[in-house]
Amino acid sequence: MIENYIEQRDGGYWITGTRVSLDSLVYRWREGLSPETIRECFPVLSLKQVYAAIFFYLDQQPTIDEYLKQAERSETEMADQLRNQYPAIHKRTDEIMQAVSTPQP
Repeated sequence: MIENYIEQRDGGYWITGTRVSLDSLVYRWREGLSPETIRECFPVLSLKQVYAAIFFYLDQQPTIDEYLKQAERSETEMADQLRNQYPAIHKRTDEIMQAVSTPQP
């Protein structure tokens, strides 16, 4: 029954009938946000959908945790490939980030 609230498509887990990924809810829940606060982050979702997503995650935690780890590894690999492919852009981005994070007198 809870499975009706989650669907697998495009290689990921999604709240059924929405463009909201299970990942985005799980990360916010892990950060300590309450279901009510998570619901405020995603106005398209009902509170029932948020609770169902959390329940699904807890019920399938080993599988979903592995899926999230794999997604993070893929993201890191892609970022590394882009850095290697476009070193000048990476260097300039680092310079800009440094300038932005440095307090101005």
